Amino acid sequence: MNQHYRVLQLVLLFVGLLILVSLSGHIFAFSWKPLQRVDLVADLLKQPPPTPAVLPAARPPVKTVVLKNGRQADFSLFQQAHLITDFNTDTNQTALSGLISKLHTLKSGKKQKIRIAYLGDSMIEGDLISQTFRKLLQREFGGEGVGFVPIAYPSSKNRTTVRHSNSDNWKEANFKTAGSNHTVYLSGHTFWGNHSWINLTDQTIGDSTTAIEKSLLCGQWESPVNIVFADSVKSIRPGNPVNRIVLGNNTSHAIRLSTGDEPMPIYGVSFESASGVIVDNFSFRGVSGVEFAAIDSGFLHAIAVNNPYDLIILQYGINQLFNPNLKDYKWYHKIMTPSIKNLKRAFPLADFLLVSTADRAFRYGDEYKTAIGIDSLIKVQATLAYENNMGFYNLYQSMGGNGTIVAWANGDPSLANKDYVHPNHRGAEILGEDLFNALIHDYKKYKPGY
Repeated sequence: MNQHYRVLQLVLLFVGLLILVSLSGHIFAFSWKPLQRVDLVADLLKQPPPTPAVLPAARPPVKTVVLKNGRQADFSLFQQAHLITDFNTDTNQTALSGLISKLHTLKSGKKQKIRIAYLGDSMIEGDLISQTFRKLLQREFGGEGVGFVPIAYPSSKNRTTVRHSNSDNWKEANFKTAGSNHTVYLSGHTFWGNHSWINLTDQTIGDSTTAIEKSLLCGQWESPVNIVFADSVKSIRPGNPVNRIVLGNNTSHAIRLSTGDEPMPIYGVSFESASGVIVDNFSFRGVSGVEFAAIDSGFLHAIAVNNPYDLIILQYGINQLFNPNLKDYKWYHKIMTPSIKNLKRAFPLADFLLVSTADRAFRYGDEYKTAIGIDSLIKVQATLAYENNMGFYNLYQSMGGNGTIVAWANGDPSLANKDYVHPNHRGAEILGEDLFNALIHDYKKYKPGY
């Protein structure tokens, strides 16, 4: 027993010495290398980390440069919802100054036509978003008519703003036809008829007695061409690459057009009042906007001369979110830049507005969530607008940001389809109204003569 007692005494003595050495190291701030890895009081004396101060959320990084007109630009403005921005740090100034000035003139009582081209993918197919945007603009500033309607398109049977039927013997070149983009119209289509016909009725006008100009937009042909309009033969001479030929200017809201056997290029028909705002829907399913780089610049200029626009809206991006795990979209900047430059050269007098992609979701694990690369894509889109002196509107943030499309699709009533990509007609109406409100917000900043 004495032997065991002595062992216990030695153990206690040794432990006590270690505790004393450990305490001395902490008190007198020294260390002895053989005992650096033995510290019996470290856990007892360890101080909890200081509680970090609660700081306000960091503001996104500011990219400030001097523009040509001497204004300062803040790139981080692209992240704001419900804002049309030209990145001017003075957010009390209008972003779409050319368009806003013309809207102000129209509102003051001067008769003039303001034309808007709304270019996009399946997000605006069937006149979704653009039909609400058009209706509210025409209600606020005047104007009647659905604007441009192509000869044929996939959603023609479901579009509510136009009643549409056509023969099935039209020939077509479009964005998806290899090697045919050279002279396709802004709609992405060019048609040729051979004893072909089309019937259209503008459903946007209601009981109005305003005269509506019905015009044929067509390409060049060497000799006079006979078409049948309103049951009478009309001889036309389409001498330019792009021609706007007035077929009628009366209170009728319908048109029936038949062609002969001359393969004259035909782009579509337009319904427009003489004054007010006209919004043309140019939707093409499955495209990304890069297709406009392949259209001949001279042909685009001919469109600008014969069918000018005061504002061109570009809404693309949903088709770039094809890979649920893709996070880097720098490549889109490279391939989209030529399209923007081609359009801007052709329409030097127009304002441009780039609308970002909307929300899109994929299945991650056992639930649908917003695409993980969407912030990266939107930043690239904002960079395109910033570098090319275009206005920018963050549709993704304006509709609610992360998780919105899932909430919309699963809501009651639903605002989106269960593909977790496309808003339905209810959701599209909300998006169109939000864009209109953002434009009105920009309009209210206008200061005549500034």
